[in-house]
Amino acid sequence: MRDWRYFMFCLIPSASLLIFSSAHLGAEEIHLAVASNFTEPMKQLTQLFQQSSGHQVIVSVGSTGQLYSQIKHGGPFQIFLSADMIHPQKLVAEELAVKGTVFIYAIGKLVLWSQDAHLIDAEGKVLKTGQFNHLALANPKTAPYGTAAQQTLEKLGLWQTLQDKLVQGNNITQAYQFIATGNAELGFIALSQYQAATKESPGSHWLVPESLYEAILQGAVLLKTGENNPVAKAFMAFLSSPQARPVIESYGYVVP
Repeated sequence: MRDWRYFMFCLIPSASLLIFSSAHLGAEEIHLAVASNFTEPMKQLTQLFQQSSGHQVIVSVGSTGQLYSQIKHGGPFQIFLSADMIHPQKLVAEELAVKGTVFIYAIGKLVLWSQDAHLIDAEGKVLKTGQFNHLALANPKTAPYGTAAQQTLEKLGLWQTLQDKLVQGNNITQAYQFIATGNAELGFIALSQYQAATKESPGSHWLVPESLYEAILQGAVLLKTGENNPVAKAFMAFLSSPQARPVIESYGYVVP
């Protein structure tokens, strides 16, 4: 292993997982399962943890439901950063995660975004006009941000009306890709994704009022496989530290 920090990115189509790692000579290794909306902040957090500890962190990114299924089937993870609280709590109940280690590491926000600078108005009325062909969202059955998008459309009375226009990604990253590549004119993504995207293409957006969907409380949990791993425990502590907090908040998340 070379003795400099590096990031390795690899998209595995069959599993829709993005994997990256931060490595250091002689370092111990931990493996994290991370909800895809948290990809960008996790890159920075991994870097910071690497710099302060010298340990290697491997991160697999996917939808919350997909990662939960992998954990249940023996996936090689020590920590799970979900996009909701339900799945970490289920893992504790199923004795696959350590009791008392679940905590909210971030509260997410939903955004309707388009690369077209004139498509989305300040109140999201474009959804009611239906003047578009495709509306992207993550799968509501496996991705909490997809659930939030469905709840929003239901509150607006548009869920059934727009069924023919909906394009579902396996996770929020795929929903973002549909919009970024022009396969969907607009769609629901995480605020963190919007902030990263607008560095190159501001487009137009609507910050969805939080009254239209249930709060996106994102929970972290130490898995049983990491119960006796000091590096995993150190990362859990780091995630709620003053060093990590400003990074998480810089991507539009609220930190409790």
